[in-house]
Amino acid sequence: MPLEAYVAVSAALFVIGIACMLSRRNVLYVLMGIEMILNAANINFVAFNRFSGDGLDGRMFAIFVIILAAAEAAVALAILLNVYHLFRSVKPSDADLLRE
Repeated sequence: MPLEAYVAVSAALFVIGIACMLSRRNVLYVLMGIEMILNAANINFVAFNRFSGDGLDGRMFAIFVIILAAAEAAVALAILLNVYHLFRSVKPSDADLLRE
């Protein structure tokens, strides 16, 4: 499969992630959009590493991004559970206690 196919899949995943983040008003969907964007970056790292043949740099960056995404998801879900406990809603616009 040529490099352009990987880049096209990555671009499509990136656009879907951005659309999911912008169109949804639920924090869970925003988190899923962020994860899609990070996975698009991983596809690019691995694809360009495969076609450049410069060792393990792209794969190591992809593993680092996977670890970073797991930590981000854990922290974000903990914050989401606390917000739901306080406001009984997962909409970002409902959590406006700090505005007062």
